[in-house]
Amino acid sequence: MTTEAVRMRDGPPVTDLVRRAIGGDSRAWDALVERYIPLVWSICRGHRLEGADAHTVSQAVWRQLAGRLGTLRTPAALAGWLATTTQQECDRIGPAAGKPGERAQVAERELVAAERHAALREAFAHLPPHCQQLIAMLIQDPPVPDAEISAKLGIPARSIARNCHDCLQGLRRHPAMATLIRTEPSGDR
Repeated sequence: MTTEAVRMRDGPPVTDLVRRAIGGDSRAWDALVERYIPLVWSICRGHRLEGADAHTVSQAVWRQLAGRLGTLRTPAALAGWLATTTQQECDRIGPAAGKPGERAQVAERELVAAERHAALREAFAHLPPHCQQLIAMLIQDPPVPDAEISAKLGIPARSIARNCHDCLQGLRRHPAMATLIRTEPSGDR
């Protein structure tokens, strides 16, 4: 099973992690950092910051979040807050190579990707366990043979595609995903 699949299956929704981190749960804080550190670093890369500069930005962003975590009005929008704060810190550290419009486009793409991943993780966490297991097995690399999936999950091999379809429909119907699907341009789906 891929690391991302395990994270999606086992990871609680961001709102739960924020609530627990506010209450002093260090494991929830660590899970938030692990979940969103790729977003912070990707924005740093978009600003062509590496090494010590990127580390400085990352540390500043996480310190700011630690100080403001309890005041977030919409914990589900944490990815947007992190993207904006990282963008500001990158701008503060030094001018990025490239034009400001290019930096804004990179930040926007990273924010959209983070929102997609957060919505997918939340929807995945609300699927029935058999759907979580099936999807996790289907996205493994290398692919798991149908016979092995059938044996492990106790479903006929000929029914795997139908079960997968039903599980994916469940993902699409989850409110976080449904909203995302409705708001994205049709070419991005």
